Amino acid sequence: MSRPDPIQARYRADMNAIAGALDQQFNGDARPRKIAFVLLVAEFGQIDGGRVNYISNADRADTISMMKEWIARAEGRYQEGGRA
Repeated sequence: MSRPDPIQARYRADMNAIAGALDQQFNGDARPRKIAFVLLVAEFGQIDGGRVNYISNADRADTISMMKEWIARAEGRYQEGGRA
């Protein structure tokens, strides 16, 4: 089963441009990169039951781990050194 595109076509160019700028700002031309990021974009009023678009400079597994940690922190259940 194929995964849906993470970015709707109408947001793709802007999100790619922003992601490129973020990556350049945080990492410059140095490789390997030191800083990973995730950008989420959703339309107000369409967040619950709507569509969230995402882009990241990290691989899928690291992106999921970052998002799990952020959710745990936002929900007040994160412990330093623990797992989300």
